[in-house]
Amino acid sequence: MSAALTALKANRTKIWVGAVTLLLVFYLVVSLQRSVLLMSDPNLVAKAIGVAYLVLPVIGAWALIRELLFGARTERLAKILEAEGGLPEDTLPRTPAGRIIREAADAEFEKYRAEAEAAPEDWRSWFRLSCAYDAAGDRKRARAAMRDAVRMFRAGAQKP
Repeated sequence: MSAALTALKANRTKIWVGAVTLLLVFYLVVSLQRSVLLMSDPNLVAKAIGVAYLVLPVIGAWALIRELLFGARTERLAKILEAEGGLPEDTLPRTPAGRIIREAADAEFEKYRAEAEAAPEDWRSWFRLSCAYDAAGDRKRARAAMRDAVRMFRAGAQKP
């Protein structure tokens, strides 16, 4: 029983992503079905709403696929860094509630920023910079740095 709980805890994020993905797919299918119903109505306004409603599943599917690919690519890079021993260690002090102390994260951030500036074409330094941004609470820049890391990795993997 404890092995099952350990596996469940280790894969908690993947389980939530799967559940949210299933809900979104259900929503997209229902939206698609409703748009077809509206487009088959003889009323021109209903047809127009049906066409507009058809756009939602297309955008939703595109966003879903994009986010799932981003997550899979990020996880791949994390596994490579872990195998190389290059993942940043989580040694930052935390509050009693478990949140990272911002001043400590900001101080640690400077180390990874300097590393990324010294090696601007190394995806590993951008991956670590992304982790530092995340620890500092800047999710927008964390995602941008991770997208850069993925782009650099993919560009390097395509070279002979």
